[in-house]
Amino acid sequence: MSVVIVGGGLAGISAAIALQESRVPVTLVEARPWLGGATHSFVRGELSVDNGQHVFLRCCSAYQGLLRRLRADHLVDLQDRFDVPVLRAGGGPARLRRSNLPSPFHLLPALARYAPLSAADRLRAVRAAAALRRLDPADPELDLVSAGTWLSRHGQRPWARDALWGLFITSALNADVDEAALGLSAMVCGRALFGRADAADIGLPLVPLEELHGGPALRRIAEMGGTVRLKAKVEAVTTDPKVVVDGVPIAADAVIMAVPHEAAARLLPAQALPDPLRWPELDASPIVNVHVVYDRKVMDGPFAAAVGSPVQWVFDRTAVSGLRRGQYLAVSLSAADRWVDMPTARLRARFLPELRRLLPAAWDAEVRELFVTRERRATFRQRPGTAAARPGAATRAPGLFLAGAWTDTGWPDTMEGAVRSGLTAARLVRRHLERVTDR
Repeated sequence: MSVVIVGGGLAGISAAIALQESRVPVTLVEARPWLGGATHSFVRGELSVDNGQHVFLRCCSAYQGLLRRLRADHLVDLQDRFDVPVLRAGGGPARLRRSNLPSPFHLLPALARYAPLSAADRLRAVRAAAALRRLDPADPELDLVSAGTWLSRHGQRPWARDALWGLFITSALNADVDEAALGLSAMVCGRALFGRADAADIGLPLVPLEELHGGPALRRIAEMGGTVRLKAKVEAVTTDPKVVVDGVPIAADAVIMAVPHEAAARLLPAQALPDPLRWPELDASPIVNVHVVYDRKVMDGPFAAAVGSPVQWVFDRTAVSGLRRGQYLAVSLSAADRWVDMPTARLRARFLPELRRLLPAAWDAEVRELFVTRERRATFRQRPGTAAARPGAATRAPGLFLAGAWTDTGWPDTMEGAVRSGLTAARLVRRHLERVTDR
């Protein structure tokens, strides 16, 4: 029995390793010259630059399991305790840090002292949190309303929605609070904020993403006897099933399509696709990163969030990038429709003054370099109504399966969702192969 996996992102990597652990021969086909998909790195001068800032939480168990399988779990750093500095111009420092209290009370002391909100808004936030915790993320009715609408109904004024709820929902769903689907928002808050006390502890890569995902995956798949074909163009998939790669058909007992939904719809045979095909409703949402290299240190700590500013999150990339002098910061902008087509010069004019407002040490610092990375289709657009458009892993054609964070994983479009989708597809493939063998 053999399996072809189309797509070398985290979903495809996860499926490949899971199948090889079950002694199923795998050929992984990737159009780009690297593995890792949307999590990759490139070299710019002396810097090793990630295409975007990626983080994970302690509750992301499948993703951490993949790192262990890649023997790369020592290349990340996970907080001992959820702790987020919050920057705000003209105001004193703020912080969201969990206490030693058991869940769901572990964040109450931080919320009670959260300076960006008034005392009345903090009390309203506690009440809204209690109501949000009671929601069932799997309830299809929740997919019909936005998180912002629901929060407004529960006393959350616009400032509270931005300065508190937006810190978590916008970064997790790559969607503004007023446009984010309530079901996924409830899932994120329920799992990370109201679940285990340590669930929201934040993890960061200590190395460029290519050294964390792509390189280790290439080595691990080869060690286990798999085949990886890079820079290989998949032209079609048939129901036999066969995968046509660079004009040559490759026969397989099963195929996993671990590619974006647009590519899957284009490559799969019509017999495999649902009728009607709703995947186009998923659309795409961009992420923009503004990278700034200063001649000196201007920010303490590995990262900070910001409120009352177009800056959402800012990360210290100095050590990871290999920079030897100064400090390299990356401003990560989710739901970046307003920024994605803006010229670099205008982004520079907008964000350098903002960084000076938020980081007083930046006033006297010289900007040695500024550049921008844009992921126009970073995630699907996780708005109300999209839950019904996310397909399961099985298609209508026996032996053809789907993987990717856009499929129906129950999670947002994240690294965790991608890994879970790959594991699900691998499990269904094993079941399919058992049925074929029994015939």
